[in-house]
Amino acid sequence: MTRSVVIATACILLSVRAGAQPSADALARDVERAEAVRAVKTLQRTYAQYSQYGLWNEMAALFTDDGRLTIGDDVATGRTPIAAWLTSQGGGRQGLAPGAVHTQLIDGPVVNLSADGRTAKGRWYGFFLNADGAGQASVDGGMFENEYAVQNGVWKIRSLHFYPQFTGAYETGWTNWKGANLPIIPYHFNADESGIPIPPAAGAAPAAAVPLADLERRIAVMTEENLVRNLQAAYGHYVNRRMWDDVVDLFAVNGVYEAAGKAHTGPAGVRAVLERMGPAGLTHGVLNDRLQFDTVVTIVPGGREAYARGIELGLLGEADKSEGFWEVNVFRNRFVKEDGLWKIREMRVFPVLRSDYREGWGKSRLDPRQDRVIPAFLAHNPATGKPVAAPEGLSFVGASPLTGAIAGAARRVPPAEMASRLADDARRLRMATAYDGAENVSTTYGMYADDFQWPPMAAIFGNKGAKQIPFVGYYKGAERIARATYLEWGEPTDTRTTLSWHWRTEPAILVAADGRSANLRTYLFQPRSAKDRPGGLSGAMYLDQLVLEDGVWRLWSLSLNEPYFSSGDWKTGWAGMKDRPSTFAPAPGAVAAARPTPNPNRPYGYFGADLVAKYAPDVAITALGVRQEHFRGGTGEEWAWPKILPMWWHYKNPVSGRAPELFMPDCTPCEMAPDMSMTKHGYVLPPTGPVKSDE
Repeated sequence: MTRSVVIATACILLSVRAGAQPSADALARDVERAEAVRAVKTLQRTYAQYSQYGLWNEMAALFTDDGRLTIGDDVATGRTPIAAWLTSQGGGRQGLAPGAVHTQLIDGPVVNLSADGRTAKGRWYGFFLNADGAGQASVDGGMFENEYAVQNGVWKIRSLHFYPQFTGAYETGWTNWKGANLPIIPYHFNADESGIPIPPAAGAAPAAAVPLADLERRIAVMTEENLVRNLQAAYGHYVNRRMWDDVVDLFAVNGVYEAAGKAHTGPAGVRAVLERMGPAGLTHGVLNDRLQFDTVVTIVPGGREAYARGIELGLLGEADKSEGFWEVNVFRNRFVKEDGLWKIREMRVFPVLRSDYREGWGKSRLDPRQDRVIPAFLAHNPATGKPVAAPEGLSFVGASPLTGAIAGAARRVPPAEMASRLADDARRLRMATAYDGAENVSTTYGMYADDFQWPPMAAIFGNKGAKQIPFVGYYKGAERIARATYLEWGEPTDTRTTLSWHWRTEPAILVAADGRSANLRTYLFQPRSAKDRPGGLSGAMYLDQLVLEDGVWRLWSLSLNEPYFSSGDWKTGWAGMKDRPSTFAPAPGAVAAARPTPNPNRPYGYFGADLVAKYAPDVAITALGVRQEHFRGGTGEEWAWPKILPMWWHYKNPVSGRAPELFMPDCTPCEMAPDMSMTKHGYVLPPTGPVKSDE
C-alpha cells in the first residue's frame, strides 16, 4: 500500500469517527484494540523471561495449537513438537543446568494489529548470551518477524521466526551468520504502517459489553503503565551516568533497595547501595551502562501500586585500569503512587552473572548457587492462565513484598455531561496509545538504518521533520533526508557485508495532553558484525520528537549524541580503549560499515565536512554551539571514549522535578532555528516532567 493510500484511508476513517457523536460502543472497541497491542508485547517479553530460566514447556504453551517455531534452519510445528525442540536445546531437561546461561534479550518492537483486531505481527531484535555450564560461551543475534493470534479469547504466538544475523564463540567473538553476506529480512510493515500500530476500525462498533466506568479504568491502566515505564527508564538513564541524587529522588521516602538479598531502606540506604557502583558522576574511562530489556509492567487494582520485572544487561568497567565486566541481573520492582506521582517503593535486583570481560560468562561467573533461584514472575502464564511451575532443583524467590500493603485510591470524577465525558475518554486513550505509536516509529527508524533503507527511513519523518546526519547537521523534509543519506552511503542493496544495529532501547516517552506530540529519549545499543572479523559494541543516546500527522505517527526531530563508549578489538573490548587523536576514523580494530570514497563514477561516499561541502545541511552541527560541544564534527575539542562526553536531557526528574545540568525542553536545533519547533506548526510541546496522574 502506498503512502498516499495509507494516509487517505486513515484520514477518511478518522474523519468519519471525528464527525460522529461520541459513542461508548466505539470507545469499547478502541480500548480492546489498544489492549491487544499491549497483550502482544507482554506475551513476547514473557517468552524472553521464561527462556532465561529454561522454562521450555511454559514457552511452548505461549503458542497457538498450530503454532510454528522457526529458528534459523530448524522448524517445529505444533505445541508439542515446539516444546520438544526447545527442551532439546536445553539439554533435554526443564530448567537450565547449573552454570548454564540462556539470556535472550528480545525487545525493540514494531507491532501492528490487523484491521479486524484478531491477529497481529511483530518485529523484534534478539541478542542472546549463552553458556553450557561447562566453560563454553557464545553470542547470537538476529531479528524476529512474528505473528500472533487470538485463540479462545487469549493472545498467543502463531509463528515465531528468528532470522540469525551473527553468531560466535565468546573466545573468538561473533561474525556474520555462516560467514556470509547478510540479506535484508522482509518487513511486515512499510514506513506509514509503522506509525499506525492500531489501524482505525471500519464499520459500526458492536454494543459495548461492559459499563463505561470499566472502560475508563482500563484506559487508566494503560496510562499508568506508561508512567511506570517512564520512571523505570529514567532510573536506567540516571544510573548509566551515576547520577545518584536523581536516582535517590525516584524512591519513596520509605523506599527499599534490595541487592543480592540484602535490603537497604530510606534515602541513605538507597544511596549506600548505589555508591557500591562507584562515586557519583563518571570520570575518564568509567563505564556504568545498565540497560533494561523485556520489561513487563502490571498495575494493581486500586491504581496506587504497580510492579515491573525485566532483564538488566550491564556493560561495566574502567578503561584506565583495563578492566571490563559483563553483568546480567533480573529486576523485580514495586511502585507506589503518592500525590499523583509514581515512585519506587521497592527495587529488588537478583544477580544472574558477573563476568570478567577477558574470560566471558562461560568461565567467569557468580557463585553458582545464584542460578538455582528464579525471581518470581508478575503473573500466571498469559496463555494458560495457570501458575508457572519451577523445574526440579529450582525455586522462586521475591514473590512477597518487602514493605507493607498499599491502599487503593478513590478514582477521579469524570465529566458529568456524557458527550464531554466520552470526548475526554477518547483523548485519554489517544494519549495512552501515543506511547505505542512512538515506540513503533522509534524502532522502525533503527531497523531501516540497520539495513541502509534510506527512502523508507526518510518517509517516517513528518512533512517538516528534521534528521541529524551524524557529524554534519540537520536536514529537513523526507526528500533532503533521503538525498543526504544517499550521498553518504549510496543506494540500498539486497545484502550487506557488515551490520551495525541501531537498537533504540529503554524509551522514555512524554506525551502532550492532546495526544498529538511526544518527546522520546532512547539508548542506542549498537552491536556490530562483519564477515571476516569479530564484532563489537558501542552506545549512544537519541533525543527525539514525534507528531501525529494525518493519523500517522512520524518523527519530527531526531538528534543523536554519539558515541558515549565504543570497543576496539574484541579481545579487549571497551576496557581496552585509550585516548587517541581526533579523527573520523573508527577506533583501531573496530568493526564499522565500509565507507565508500567519492569519485565521479560513483557519486556518493561523502561524510562530515565533505558532505557539508557537497550538500549543505539546513542547520550545521557547528552552528549549535554548546549543544554540540566536544561531539565529533561539533564545536570545541573533540572527545572520544574513554573521555566522557556531556549528556543533554529533555526531561526533568520525574519525581522531584530536579533539572539536569544540560537541559533543553525543545528540539536540539530549535534555539538556533526557532521555526523547527513543533510549536510553530500547530503542535503542543510535550511536558518535561514531573507528570502527575489524575486517576
